[in-house]
Amino acid sequence: MTHALPVTLDDVHDAAARIKGVAHRTPVLRSRTLDSLVGAEVFVKCENFQRIGAFKFRGAYNAVSRLTPDQLARGIAAYSSGNHAQAAALAARELGGTAVIVMPEDTPRSKLEATAGYGAEVVTYDRYTGDRVAIGEALAAERGLTLIPPYEHPHVIAGQGTAALELVEDVEDLDALLVPVGGGGLIAGCATAAKGLLPRIRMIGVEPEAGDDTKRSLEAGERVSIPVPRTIADGQAAEIPGELTFSINRHLVDDIALVGEDDIRAAMRFAFERMKIVVEPSGATPLAALLSGRVTGLPRRVGVIVSGGNIDARRFAELCGP
Repeated sequence: MTHALPVTLDDVHDAAARIKGVAHRTPVLRSRTLDSLVGAEVFVKCENFQRIGAFKFRGAYNAVSRLTPDQLARGIAAYSSGNHAQAAALAARELGGTAVIVMPEDTPRSKLEATAGYGAEVVTYDRYTGDRVAIGEALAAERGLTLIPPYEHPHVIAGQGTAALELVEDVEDLDALLVPVGGGGLIAGCATAAKGLLPRIRMIGVEPEAGDDTKRSLEAGERVSIPVPRTIADGQAAEIPGELTFSINRHLVDDIALVGEDDIRAAMRFAFERMKIVVEPSGATPLAALLSGRVTGLPRRVGVIVSGGNIDARRFAELCGP
């Protein structure tokens, strides 16, 4: 089935070779308390320990590293709510290029400052009235930059899939894999890798209830647009699945679970108190789905991608404090 899709298992293996020694091979954590609460053996892939604090570095580096010397010298453009912004900025810096990043003006300050800290020029816009794709494309055309989108790019998707590739290599016989879904790039890459190696694995995406565009789209059999989601999971505030990502996910994703805002907060608290890790709201949604019982018929051995941990102390306290 996967051979006809725009990203293949071979592409993910190629990405893994390209990012080796640059991206971190992130740890897999276990929690007996978590296992007991959900009734399964849970293996948590901690992309909050990835460079820039999220999985996005994998795809950004895989894509930027393939640019020609001339393209790299002219620089890249990207648009992002935060994590791809940092990833693209760092990838460009690592490879000797420059980056211009379009970010929502209400992006958490820690993500704005980190992106600028990697040497990028940051251009802000209003996410509720502006069109980040149009802004990014216009900037790229005006300045002669190469646009590296956050998920609508085969090399980005293949790079993200290396997270699942590592997890499947490190943990034998996974029965299911839960992955956060925003634009769909992470789960598209992870599903390509996981189902390429374990054809019977159950791929479960997780979205916030306010941002259920992928669930609606899979049920409709076509991409469905929703109003800009208002959710604490800012990395999952997508209005519509990507065209490229949806072309993969409609074939490889088995189910989408939805979680509420309180579920996300509870999962962040659990990760902090019981597993001693800091997880941002978007990264906590798969844990939230498990802990809140939103996944029915849970199999014995379950993988979870915790996609990132980019949240500052003040915001964490606001969301998870008493």
